Amino acid sequence: MPKDRGQRYHDETRYHRHRMPREGGFRLEDPEPFKTYPNPLSVVELPPPDEEGGMPLWTALSGRRSRRDYSDRPITRQQLSQLIWGSYGVSGRYGAYYLRTAPSAGALYPVETYVVVNSVQEVEPGLYHYNPLKHHLEQLKKEELGQALARACLGQGMVATASVVFVWTAIAARSQWKYGERSFRYIYMDAGHIGENLYLSAEALRLGCCGVGAFYDDEVNQVIGVDGKEETVIYLGTVGSLH
Repeated sequence: MPKDRGQRYHDETRYHRHRMPREGGFRLEDPEPFKTYPNPLSVVELPPPDEEGGMPLWTALSGRRSRRDYSDRPITRQQLSQLIWGSYGVSGRYGAYYLRTAPSAGALYPVETYVVVNSVQEVEPGLYHYNPLKHHLEQLKKEELGQALARACLGQGMVATASVVFVWTAIAARSQWKYGERSFRYIYMDAGHIGENLYLSAEALRLGCCGVGAFYDDEVNQVIGVDGKEETVIYLGTVGSLH
């Protein structure tokens, strides 16, 4: 049976003790580690996250489930701040590196966070990009996008009924300059770390959460305004209040 493209990719990027795949060579230097939008429609300042106390880790791990049925009760701006920081916020600094709450291969952090707000107190519905250095949201679109995003996610209704939808994209060049063709392995690992952090953060706040891996790539890219080449969607996560 012929191998599919996914299997070929894994075969061709394997590490062998005496025959390593080509790494690097895509760029002479690493690209900018953070993306910002200099002229957003508006900026939403997020309250500082609470870094102490809360639900014990083992309790959150035990209770973590994929929950798709959300109430129409909006989440708060403080909860949104906690979710964003808990999933992928800046937690410290080591030399030139800003470290995050989720690990990343080589501390390169190729993933960007966008949020589609459907129902959050004190935050207008629309599309936002997260600026991790300033811990604020840059508004990119001022419209209700829940239904359009749900259609792009194979009609999954929870995308429209969630209070907020996280959309994670990858800027592959951030990893490719160092890891070459193997970089995509690490990018998807990074996304998994971030997604689990969102699950645990939501559980600690007693909110529902569900990851979304089934979507029409080009349609989601269009909703959030990225080109699908230099930057492309790789994963989504919904969060909402429970009944």
